[in-house]
Amino acid sequence: MKLSSWKVLLYILPLLGFSGCKISYGFNPGRINYDEIKSFTVENFFNDSGGGPANMEQLFTESLKEFYQRNTKLELVRSNGDLQFSGAITRYTLTPQAAVSSGDGNTPDRAGQMRLTIVVEVDYINLNNEEDNKKQPFTFFKDYDPRTQTFLDIESQLVEEIFEAIIQDIFTATVANW
Repeated sequence: MKLSSWKVLLYILPLLGFSGCKISYGFNPGRINYDEIKSFTVENFFNDSGGGPANMEQLFTESLKEFYQRNTKLELVRSNGDLQFSGAITRYTLTPQAAVSSGDGNTPDRAGQMRLTIVVEVDYINLNNEEDNKKQPFTFFKDYDPRTQTFLDIESQLVEEIFEAIIQDIFTATVANW
């Protein structure tokens, strides 16, 4: 009896819809329709934060351009790109995160961790789809230990790492469709 039940299942299973199933694997790096969107423009970002290295806005602008050139087929143009980016670095703050006690009662407590936070406000315009347009702040931070590193020694590395994270978030919010 079991043998005949198996035979019945072998005939029925394909009829239950397996013939219509489609399994697809792949990675879609974005939702860019390259037939419609061919270029992008990045205006110079401004530093409205009142802090940071002197070349910070230039570093951010160039890093954003390079990221989109590396990760899309879009052509960078000086003006009127199909996708347009502009904005400003609106916050650059260094704040203590954890106090460390000296333990001797004579020496004041000090910060055990410091946090650098950067906020970049981005205006994004998609000329082919106005519904995608947005003005959005992107924030990221990095902590460091002031007991082992001075801020001046590590500032450029922290800024670069924060910009990498912010640019990835911008990419995800604008064209990656995650």
